[in-house]
Amino acid sequence: MRKNTRKRLAVPIIAAVVALGGCANGTLSGRQDLSSVRNVVVIYAENRSFDNLYGSFPGADGLQNISAASARQLDRDGKPLPTLPPIWNGLTQRGVTPAVTQAATRDLPNSPFAIDDPSGFNTSRQVATRDLWHRFYENQMQIDGGKNDMFAAWADSGGLTMGHYAADTSTLPLWKIARQYTLADHFFMSAFGGSFLNHQWLACACTPVYPNADKSPAARLISAVEPNGVTLKVAANSPSSALAGPPKFVNSSNLTPDFYAVNTMQPPYQPSGNAAAAGGDPRFADPANPTTLPPQTQRHIGDALNDAGVSWAWYGGAWNAALEATNRRDVIYGPDRSAPNFQPHHQPFNYFADMAPGTENRARHLLDGGVNGSKFIQAIDNGSLPQVAFYKPQGNLNEHPGYADVESGDRHIADVIAHLQKSPQWQHMVVIVTYDENGGFWDHAAPPKGDRFGPATRIPAIIVSPFAKKHYVDHTQYDTTSILRFITRRFALKELPGLKTRNEALVAHGNMPMGDLTNALDLAGDR
Repeated sequence: MRKNTRKRLAVPIIAAVVALGGCANGTLSGRQDLSSVRNVVVIYAENRSFDNLYGSFPGADGLQNISAASARQLDRDGKPLPTLPPIWNGLTQRGVTPAVTQAATRDLPNSPFAIDDPSGFNTSRQVATRDLWHRFYENQMQIDGGKNDMFAAWADSGGLTMGHYAADTSTLPLWKIARQYTLADHFFMSAFGGSFLNHQWLACACTPVYPNADKSPAARLISAVEPNGVTLKVAANSPSSALAGPPKFVNSSNLTPDFYAVNTMQPPYQPSGNAAAAGGDPRFADPANPTTLPPQTQRHIGDALNDAGVSWAWYGGAWNAALEATNRRDVIYGPDRSAPNFQPHHQPFNYFADMAPGTENRARHLLDGGVNGSKFIQAIDNGSLPQVAFYKPQGNLNEHPGYADVESGDRHIADVIAHLQKSPQWQHMVVIVTYDENGGFWDHAAPPKGDRFGPATRIPAIIVSPFAKKHYVDHTQYDTTSILRFITRRFALKELPGLKTRNEALVAHGNMPMGDLTNALDLAGDR
């Protein structure tokens, strides 16, 4: 009966598509059918694997699909661990009450566990756990060719990598939004490792470079890697077993032997984690500092949008506050972890030469999101968002372990979505909420093999829109580049080189190319 109903409605649907500037051929797969989407909003949170937050989500490929054998972690010699290693330095940050000490985490069963289990550690989502390694080479070593069985072996956090939230996760606001709209359960982070590199892939589907790094101040930041290009050289004094302590390497640093920047480097422009050179332009970071990355010149999504005449902006939470602190020579980011704890390496467009201080590009496209997202929310409420908007919450609201808890960021993002739903632009909007990377947390799904930089561990992604399929779990293979693919398809942009390279590598290894998120939408469906 439903099929016949759709046939009877075919003519009105075609008329509606034509009225919105779409095509009149009645197809549902062509780019023009997306013309009713006028605004794309990307909200980029931090450091959670899919299983860590959504492992018990109904209908998703979650923890119910794993066996004891598939979740079992191996030691560094390739043999099964008898127990998980202790959580080195304890589960929670100093000053947290009640504290969960390292001693209290010994002899955990070799399997995933709930951080918030009332009969276990009972650490709520309102408590920030300690941080975990989330680095380029270590992540590949943990994934172990797709078996995901060496997360505990190559971690500095011991058993914490196997932790997830389960007790009352369904009460989180974003969980409820995912139930209402579409949750993508095969969405992978685009690059191995951490926030810096995955933000770059969100901006340009590319990996930054440091030309002639071996003859630069950054020469000591070149990692020592085995000939396979994946494994770090283990130091002679490294503990042989994960039960005896975190591993040690000859040099696990920021650059590859061929000078790609894969772990955290600082922007060449303020706000940066590196101060200006003494007597130098205060708008710039000191280029002599080894961790200052030279300005990048690769083509990014902003360039493609500019060429097509599509308006866009990156809204950095607490951006102006960070700039003001820089001008005062104060610090609101870094090891003190004080709110808003702005993170300069979470601002990818600040690394590109065409966004340098004094340029029109910078003035138009790098905008202040405001403390607590106030400026971004103001633009939402005014209906003045550009056609493509990226929003990065400030540090204490981004869910990053070590300096942020899950619940504060979850509630903040849900509040932003509530404003979007009331915005004058809502009826023509697609919102994508995802996380930059897994933060070192284990996930059971094997990433599809692609190019040398990724894709990597699975992360959550929620598509929120009047056009999103309702109460739906989308099993399509995606990664962070799928966001760029969607933007590219919708606005008929010239494809970034990295998008083509990634798909060619996936296909060459017998995998499907990455989807562009349109499987999560039902533009002709009942809403």
